[in-house]
This record gives sequence, structure tokens and C-alpha cells, in this order.
Amino acid sequence: MGEQQRVKFPQEVIDEYATLGVDLPALFSAGHLGMRMGVQILEASADKVVGTMPVEGNTQPYGLLHGGASAVLAETLGSVGSMLHGGTSKIAVGVDLNCTHHRGVRSGLVTGVATPVHRGRSTATYGIVISDEEGRRVCSARLTCLLRDARPGEGALVRPTAS
Repeated sequence: MGEQQRVKFPQEVIDEYATLGVDLPALFSAGHLGMRMGVQILEASADKVVGTMPVEGNTQPYGLLHGGASAVLAETLGSVGSMLHGGTSKIAVGVDLNCTHHRGVRSGLVTGVATPVHRGRSTATYGIVISDEEGRRVCSARLTCLLRDARPGEGALVRPTAS
């Protein structure tokens, strides 16, 4: 699937994590599942998260993009936005995901854009629109994450071990 691209973060977010001794762009990825599915995060802030995923390798038996693959992209993007909204002291945990699939896609790349619907102290909700290469809506999703206090040694600051 290739090597993970460096994510474009707002400078103030990079600076916040740097005060904790964390090189956020070097640390960040879409996670093990996202990497296996070819998810690439292109831009990430609490206001907007953009990512792509190939259709190839993520299809169901009829050759169409699997609805679960769209759900993985949507939850990844919404979780990243929630994590960035919560900051270094919070952990974003998905508690509700809703996906409506509008059209089938057989090839190419899909792009997801997550934008906030609600950003509170204990929850964050993001609307995610996934489109094909022609800009046609493939899926509309909504993710709500619980924002809980981070315990020492957990969360975005810990690099997962390779499997």
C-alpha cells in the first residue's frame, strides 16, 4: 500500500504536541486497519480532516466498494478530528457511527472530508462525506466520539507497536 504520507497539521497543533516532546507528523498514521486498507490522511485539524482510500482491495463480492470500508474511512477521519479537538489531555473513543451508502464505486480513489457538527467537552460529532473521483457523493456518515481523560501513557502520544 506504500508508505504513509506526512499529514498536514495546523502549526499550533504541531506546537502543542511538541511541548510534550512529540513529533506529531512523524508519529501520526491512520492506524493498523487504515494502513491495511490504504487510508491516507492528507490534512488534519479539529475543523476539517481529509483522507483518501483506494477502492481496489476494499470491495465486496460484486466488485463494489464495501460499505464497511467506507465506514472505516469515515470513522478514521471523524476520530482524528475528535482527537485533535480534545487535545493532548483527552482520548477520543467512537460511540456511534451511522453510514448511508448512496452509490457504488468499482475503481479509483474515494475521498472523505470530515467536518464538525458538535464539539463539546465530553463528546464530538463529525459529519463525513465520501466522494468518488468525479466528486459524486458515495456515502454520508456521522460519527460521535466520547472524549475521556487520557491516562498516563495512553492515547495519541503512544506509538502502536508494529504487528
